Amino acid sequence: MGDHRATPPAVLTALLTLLAALLALAAVGAVRASRTAGVVHAGTAAVCGGFCAVAVLALVLPAAPALALPFGPFWGPSMVALDGLSAWFLLILGLSGGASSLAALGYGGGAMPARLLVPWPLFLAAMALTLAAADAFTLLLGFEAMSLASWALVAAEHDRAENRRAARLYLVFAIFAAACLIPVVGLLAIGPEAVGFAALRETPPEGLRATLILGLVLAGAGAKAGLVPFHAWLPLAHPAAPSHVSAVMSGAMTKVALYVMARVLFDLCGPAQPLWWGAPLLALGAASALLGALRANMEEDSKVLLACSTIENIGLIVMAMGLVLAFRGADLAPLAALAAGAALLHALNHGVFKTLLFLGAGAVLHAALTRRLDSMGGLIRPMPWTAAAVMVGAGAAAALPPLSGFASEWLLLQSLLAGWRTGALGFQITVAAATAIAALSAALAAAAMVRFVGMAFLGRPRTPRAAGASEHPGAERIALVGLAALTVAFGILPAPLLDLAAGGVRLLSGGAGRPVMAALGLAAGDGAARLWPAGVFLLLALIAGAVVVALRARGARGFTTGPAWACGFMAPPPHLPFGDPLTQPSAAGLAQPLRRMLGGALLGAEERVTMPDPGDPRAATIATCAEDPAFPYLLAPLARLRDALAGTAERLRDLSIRQCLMLSFSLLIAMLALVAVLERG
Repeated sequence: MGDHRATPPAVLTALLTLLAALLALAAVGAVRASRTAGVVHAGTAAVCGGFCAVAVLALVLPAAPALALPFGPFWGPSMVALDGLSAWFLLILGLSGGASSLAALGYGGGAMPARLLVPWPLFLAAMALTLAAADAFTLLLGFEAMSLASWALVAAEHDRAENRRAARLYLVFAIFAAACLIPVVGLLAIGPEAVGFAALRETPPEGLRATLILGLVLAGAGAKAGLVPFHAWLPLAHPAAPSHVSAVMSGAMTKVALYVMARVLFDLCGPAQPLWWGAPLLALGAASALLGALRANMEEDSKVLLACSTIENIGLIVMAMGLVLAFRGADLAPLAALAAGAALLHALNHGVFKTLLFLGAGAVLHAALTRRLDSMGGLIRPMPWTAAAVMVGAGAAAALPPLSGFASEWLLLQSLLAGWRTGALGFQITVAAATAIAALSAALAAAAMVRFVGMAFLGRPRTPRAAGASEHPGAERIALVGLAALTVAFGILPAPLLDLAAGGVRLLSGGAGRPVMAALGLAAGDGAARLWPAGVFLLLALIAGAVVVALRARGARGFTTGPAWACGFMAPPPHLPFGDPLTQPSAAGLAQPLRRMLGGALLGAEERVTMPDPGDPRAATIATCAEDPAFPYLLAPLARLRDALAGTAERLRDLSIRQCLMLSFSLLIAMLALVAVLERG
């Protein structure tokens, strides 16, 4: 009797078949796009389900050798493979892409232009190719195809000026990421033909070459992931893209960028890095977490709010990755495994609940025709399924137990609290500061989610359109409910997920870490702190049940209805049956305490009050503004540098032939000197 299990080569063959299916769906979308949108989205949903199956098989079966493709660069074929790390991120892509395709089938599958339909399968295929790459050429090919396809999706609705601005800025950062990652391949490779991952692992970089790789990877992959200070594109591009595209950009694309960072720094750079390598990741991650969480509390656009929340969660994941590097450098393999488990688990959890939140925001946009929080309100009644699903996702984003966000952030917190074991005083101080910032960021994230849910779904409708909103049943509801169920399940059962991620944990931690989960719960460090998610869930369920029973036993039989108390305000007039918006808090009003306490120092937030003279019947007004520090401190100087370089290049036309030859000769000498320095390093 033969073994009926799928063999690893068959898994890779299935993955390549799914990639070919996505290319075929893109071709279908190009032909009569208005009639094939449903076919394309249903097909991409099925392919993403295949990605999930392939990923799970690759995680539980032994790894197979890399498979050569029939195409590639002139020096050799492209190679694909799946290991514990790439398969884990492929699972994230499958879950996010499948749910987003279902949602698109539900609210937009009937008619879409080709400029929006064709790049969608290509976007998913490019991300999958990046994750499956087994050589540097294929990795860059998939990464840049992902950037171009996502740029086409961001620029699809180019009739609006803000969308064109977002697409331009996104393209600039995509080019910047490519300009950083392409030299990384040159620094890693020892020859034009030695770009396979197996060959690169045999000659890990050292000295100055390794330091340059660290800086370039942080800049290139960090720009694509939305890591501070290269995050300016993210709050602009997500609202410009359609909702299902925003969901995948936030839930999966940013994780693909983190995968590239992990693949290069943790795998291709060798098993031994110095302890200080973790400090830049820890610092940038902490800055991203704090800035993203604070901005999420300032924004009045639902999709911008969620995009800023993504910056915060990317920061938390990068903090965990920095701890892994530091623990590896300090030869603390068990703690490295703990931090690696936190990074991988939070990447998966964030991919699921952030996809859920973006799809929920898209459902609200299609029902109420607005992204502004001040134009929503009361949507829990006409959209109960969407409201319930979004509340689950918001609870996970706020790290409420027993939802998924709590389990992974708990592991991160335990990893941070164990940072003192590294023994290096400077790093211990850095970890202490990062721990405080992580705690503050978690509190700010919870406040942002309370504000989002309260403004969108609670209270009275603030506009007639919100009062007339209705829910769309079908595929969109299936996507929302499915993601909400996964969010709850991943929070209750994180230990099986960490078992599934064991291969990725071993790769990130150096292969020597002991398991980070106990039989039924999670063990942190040496067992000083433990979490039993299933027990927490049961305890909360028992408490809620006891409260309900007690209230029913002590309460009066039956119930009566009456007008709601409006905090002293009069009942809404007949011409405003949906309620007067002035009687409810505004988005800016709810953000006022945090804006005054933290916004001025970090975001330059200001308030301008216009108070009429006594006796003037005009209403007083308050205007608020805040500016992301990336614009005045990064983008504005770069714009001035661009103008200066353009002026200098314009003057080069006046040089003589002798001066042009001397300029070329000097550039050649400088490049040879750089090569010599790198060879010595």
